[in-house]
Amino acid sequence: MNLILILHEPHIRHIVSQTIITLLNQRGIYVTDTLKRRSGRRDGLDYEFDIIAINGSEIVIVEVKTTLRPEDVRNFLKKLQHAKEWMPEYKDKTVYGAVAFISEDAGTATMAEKKGLFVIRVSGDSASIINMDNFIPKAW
Repeated sequence: MNLILILHEPHIRHIVSQTIITLLNQRGIYVTDTLKRRSGRRDGLDYEFDIIAINGSEIVIVEVKTTLRPEDVRNFLKKLQHAKEWMPEYKDKTVYGAVAFISEDAGTATMAEKKGLFVIRVSGDSASIINMDNFIPKAW
């Protein structure tokens, strides 16, 4: 009998939230804390961020998808542009973005990296940043 494990976004979010501090520390962003499912309403707009990793001067906002599609990347980039307005407590912080996923539409991970996002692939019960070693994330 073959066993097929189907992971849904809440499980993927859990895996990423458990590993994000280590993953980012390995890339030189020494975050210490994480928040899950930050949501709110500002200026008539609802917003939600899946995971936020924080240290004294930087935050990394992570968008989690089961399957990452180009439209997901475009929508997330728009949200990142408003992050400091929507969460004014982070207005003095450097904001980076990341996308986490199990599968992708062809080329979407490359697209995300070219836009300056960390790219995190989830496999089983682990996750890894798949950006090239010399990757420099875009700051918002």
